[in-house]
Amino acid sequence: MGLRAPNEDGTLPSRDPSSQTAHASSTSGQTQGRPTASELPPAALELASKLFDLAREGSTSALAQYLDAGIPLNLTNSKGDTLLMLAAYHGHVDTTRLLLEKGADPNVLNDRGQSILAGAVFKGHDEVVRVLFEGVDGRKADIRLGQPNAVDSASMFQKEDYLRLFGIMNMPVVELNVLHLV
Repeated sequence: MGLRAPNEDGTLPSRDPSSQTAHASSTSGQTQGRPTASELPPAALELASKLFDLAREGSTSALAQYLDAGIPLNLTNSKGDTLLMLAAYHGHVDTTRLLLEKGADPNVLNDRGQSILAGAVFKGHDEVVRVLFEGVDGRKADIRLGQPNAVDSASMFQKEDYLRLFGIMNMPVVELNVLHLV
């Protein structure tokens, strides 16, 4: 799995890769058997924060240097958001493509059960949606993952182009306007 930034309560998330939920803490503020963030060196916390900011900002070349140095591709923050999720959600197609090329998993769900693709659909980032759906080197996002999933999001927000891209809606959309009704 990789490094995880601390939870909001200062505890470290589980290192169990199958875990997708936040972890309850005891009354002492520590999760049983897990160190608190105060036990991590401040430099490690600062670096994790910087990496998430680079993904959010679309700083592709700077992030690439850290990835080349060995930073885990599927690093998650305290909410379970990966670098790829943050880059995609903020519409950074080059950063999204870089992370996929390096091997980031496009099908990781965050702690709220949200998928990377559904987030990009929600935000309306056309190029990012296309890159995630079509994939890079065989790594492509699954439209069925998450709550809501990418298809649900496209339907809710009437993103018919995405539904066609996903193969859900293969017919042309007839647009009605006032002149058609006269």
